[in-house]
Amino acid sequence: MRDKRKFGKVVAFTMASICLIYGSFGALGYFAFGEQTEEMITANMGVGLVTTLVKFGLCVNIFFTLLVMMNSVYEIMEKRFWGGRYCLWIRWLSVLLVSLMAILVPNFAGFLCLMGSGVCCALGFILPSLFHLVVFRDEMARGTWCFDVSIMVVGLVLGVSGT
Repeated sequence: MRDKRKFGKVVAFTMASICLIYGSFGALGYFAFGEQTEEMITANMGVGLVTTLVKFGLCVNIFFTLLVMMNSVYEIMEKRFWGGRYCLWIRWLSVLLVSLMAILVPNFAGFLCLMGSGVCCALGFILPSLFHLVVFRDEMARGTWCFDVSIMVVGLVLGVSGT
């Protein structure tokens, strides 16, 4: 980016656009299916070639992205148990455990909702505000302190209500 001062505005615009797209997608899905909306989006699609292609695409996506998303888990486990060196069996075992959990946990969609709501609210609302409070506590105005605390409260309420 040429003008680094515009970075904050670009990030804010991007995040607002993403929220608008996700919110619109959710609202349109609810308007299309109403109260009968299933937790898993593909369950709302019915039967046919398009549904099969969408499900296949989701499977391909998970197959190719799971290993990338698990990379930080691998690194932490390798540092802890293998001295930081690359260890194929730790990587294989962690993927196996995640796969078994997805297969064996009853009502896995509900479990994902519980984890997703709690973790996303903690990462998106609670922890950033808490870190801001801790790092800037000596130079923070009272209004900023109240704003950070209110964000944490909203995140806590959303996290609990999402479960």
